[in-house]
Amino acid sequence: MDQKLAANLAQRKIAGLYRKRAVLQTPQSPKVRVDGKSYTAFCSNDYLGLANHPSVIESFKKGVEIFGVGSGASHLIYGHSSEHHALEEELAEFTQRPRALLFSSGYMANLGVMLALSSKNDHIFQDRLNHASLIDGGMASNAKFCRYKHSDTQDLFNKMKEIQGRKLVVTDGVFSMDGDIANLTDLAKVCQKQQGWLIVDDAHGFGVIGNNGGGVAEHFDLSIEKLPILVGTLGKAFGTFGAFVVGSDALIETLIQYARTYIYTTALPSAIASASRVSLKILQQETWRREKLQHLIAYFRAGAKALDINLMESLSPIQPILLHNDELVVKVGDRLRKCGFLVGVIRPPTVPVNSARLRVTLSAQHEEEDIEALLDSLHSILIDFRVTNK
Repeated sequence: MDQKLAANLAQRKIAGLYRKRAVLQTPQSPKVRVDGKSYTAFCSNDYLGLANHPSVIESFKKGVEIFGVGSGASHLIYGHSSEHHALEEELAEFTQRPRALLFSSGYMANLGVMLALSSKNDHIFQDRLNHASLIDGGMASNAKFCRYKHSDTQDLFNKMKEIQGRKLVVTDGVFSMDGDIANLTDLAKVCQKQQGWLIVDDAHGFGVIGNNGGGVAEHFDLSIEKLPILVGTLGKAFGTFGAFVVGSDALIETLIQYARTYIYTTALPSAIASASRVSLKILQQETWRREKLQHLIAYFRAGAKALDINLMESLSPIQPILLHNDELVVKVGDRLRKCGFLVGVIRPPTVPVNSARLRVTLSAQHEEEDIEALLDSLHSILIDFRVTNK
C-alpha cells in the first residue's frame, strides 16, 4: 500500500502540485508568526477581524465554564444546548428567515442539504466554479448531476428546460477562488420559470456583503420565495466555527429528519455557539468594520491598477491575481514569503488547469500601509520574473 501511495505522491511533486502545511503560532491577524518567522498575512478568511476579538473570546470562555468543552452527543441525542438553540433563533432573525439549523462545518451543511433534498429521479445543476463541498454533494447524491457554465444563466436555462421532476440549482454566493458574486437575480428568475429550488452557499458573503452584513440575499433583496435554501458558515466573517442553513419551517424539519451529516455527528461545542452569538452582535453593530473593509478593497484595486498589476473582477475581500503557470505561482509566492508576506498560492485541482493564481484576502484589520508594502513587493517580484498577468 505505502509503495503505491508514495508513487502517487511523487507524481504530485513532479507536477508541482504538492502541498505542505505551515504551523501558525499566533492568533489570526494581519501580523502573524508562522514556522518561527513573522509575516504580514493576506491569506485569512477572517474578514472582519473577529477571530481574536476580546468579547468573542470572553464569551467562548464563559461557554466552556457553563457547558464544558465537548457537547458530548449529537443534536438529536441531548447534545443540543440552550446556546445552540439561541444562536439558531438569532441567525433566523438576522437572515429574515423562519428558522435556522446549525451544522458542524460548511462542508457537512452542503452535503447534508443536497443528500436530504434529492433522490435518483431528481436533477442537480451546479455552477462550474462551485466550491468542492457543493460539487462533492452533487456527486455523492443519487440525483442526475449537471454543471453549467460559470455565471451563465442562459446555459442553465437551456439545460433545465427539457427536464422533468425536481430540479435543484446550486451556486456559491461569492466564489471562493475568483471573488465574484453570483448573479442571483437572474438565477432566481430561471428557477421560477423552470420550477427549480435555488440553493446558495454564502460562506464568503455573510458579514461582508450587504449594508447589514446579510450577505448576497440582502445584496440582491431576495426573499425566501426567491431564495428558499441559504447556507452560511461561521468560520469566516463570524470568526468562529461551524455552519448553518436557513429557510422555511418545512425545510429545517426536513433536514433534521433526513440530513445524515446533521443526524449522525456530534454537535458543535456549546462554547462555539456562545462565541458566535457575540460575533453576530458585533457584526451587526460595528458597521465600521464593513466600511473599512470596502475602503481597503478599493484601495488595493486602485494601487494594483497604478502598478499595472491586473486583477480579476472582484469587489469582495478575495482579490485573485492570475499567473496561470503552476510553477511560476509557487515561485512568486515563495518570493513574497521571503519579503515577509503570506498570500494564498492556488493551483489545480482547487482551480481549473492553467488558472493558477495568487489569492490575496483582505481584512478590516489591515491598514493602507500593509497594502502598499504588499503591492510594492509584488510589483518588484513580477518585474524580476518578467511577468505580465494581463
